[in-house]
Amino acid sequence: MHSRATTPALLVLEDGRSFRGRSFGAEGETFGEAVFATGMTGYQETLTDPSYHRQVVVMTAPHVGNTGMNDEDPESRRIWVAGYVVRDPARVPSNWRSRRTLDDELAAQGVVGISGVDTRALTRHLREAGAMRVGISTRETDPDRLLARVRESGEMTGANLSAEVSTEEAYVVAPVGKKRFTVAALDLGIKDNTPRMMSERGIEVHVLPATATIDDVLAVGTDGPDGLFFSNGPGDPAATTGQIELLRAALERDLPYFGICFGNQLFGRALGLGTYKLKYGHRGLNQPVLDRTTGKVEVTAHNHGFAVDAPTDTATATPYGEVVVSHVNLNDDCVEGLELRVSTGSTGEPGRLKAFSVQYHPEAAGGPHDAAYLFDRFCDLMEAN
Repeated sequence: MHSRATTPALLVLEDGRSFRGRSFGAEGETFGEAVFATGMTGYQETLTDPSYHRQVVVMTAPHVGNTGMNDEDPESRRIWVAGYVVRDPARVPSNWRSRRTLDDELAAQGVVGISGVDTRALTRHLREAGAMRVGISTRETDPDRLLARVRESGEMTGANLSAEVSTEEAYVVAPVGKKRFTVAALDLGIKDNTPRMMSERGIEVHVLPATATIDDVLAVGTDGPDGLFFSNGPGDPAATTGQIELLRAALERDLPYFGICFGNQLFGRALGLGTYKLKYGHRGLNQPVLDRTTGKVEVTAHNHGFAVDAPTDTATATPYGEVVVSHVNLNDDCVEGLELRVSTGSTGEPGRLKAFSVQYHPEAAGGPHDAAYLFDRFCDLMEAN
C-alpha cells in the first residue's frame, strides 16, 4: 500500500508562472483549466465528478489521500479530472474501506498529477489572476517549451462538453418502495447520487443521454414523465443549444422542471437570461448560500466556473412566466438559484411555481447535506401539477 517511486514533474500556468514537484499518479503530460477546490474531504467524489472534465484540480487541503480509494464512493464510471495537484500526499492510506492508494488509482486511470507543490501559493495566484490554462509534465523540464504547448491547448470558454461525459444509452433507476413519480433526467454529467436521492423519494428515474429530444422526454414512462431534471456538467452554457431548445419545449408544455449546476445555467439561458465566466469559480464544500424562499442559510457544495446573469432585486418577465433569483451566494452575491412562476390571477399572491433550479450541489455525497430538501421541493412541485 506504500506510494510508488516518483519522478520530477513540472507545472506551468498560462501566464508563465511555474512550479516544480514530483509526479503523482500517471507519468506523462496533461493540459486543462487550472481550478482550485476547497474541500477538506470527499476527494473521491471530486475526482469522479464529470463536471471536472478538462480541468486540472488544485487541492487547497494540504494532506490528500489519507483514506485511500474505495469501491463505494465513485460518482461515475471513471475519474474525470484532466490533472491533479496536491501538496502532501498520504504515504499510507488508513481506512477500513480503502482498497488501493490514491496514487495507484490515478496511475491506473492515466491521470497525470504533481505533488510537493506549494498549493497555497498556487491558489492565491489563481484567486488573483483567475482560472487559466495549465500544463503538467514529467517529460518536459523547460518551462518555456511547456508554456508554448499550454497556450496552444483548448480553452473552457466556448467548450460544449456535456455529450463527452453523458451516458450513451438511456437507463432506469427504480424507485425505493412505492412509486410516486416518473422523472426524465438529462445526463449532462450526472453523479450517481442524484438518481439515488430521487429514487429514495419514490421517483422512477429515466436517465437520458445529453442528446435527447423533447420526443425522447415525452416518451418516458407509460403516460409521459411527471417532471424533467437537468444535471450538473462541464463546459460553457453559452456553447449549448440543443438542451436549451428541449427545455423551452418542456416549459411550453408546463412540465415541472428542476435543474442543478449546469442545469441552472441552461435554465437561465432558456428563459432569456445571460451567463458569464466567473474569475476563478466556486469549487468546494463550504459555500454559504441564502435561500430567499425560507430565509435560511445553507452550507453548500459547489463546482462551477460559470454563473447566471440576472437581477437579484426584481422579477424578470419571460414567455413562460416571471423568473426571480431564489438563492444568492453570501460570499460574492452570485446567483445561486432561480424560480419560474406563473400568475394565479390573485392580486398580491405569489404565482404558481412552475420550475426551479440551483447552482450548487444538493446531491453532494461527500457533504454537506443542508440542501437535500430541494429534492422534496421537486416532489411537491410535481404533486401540485
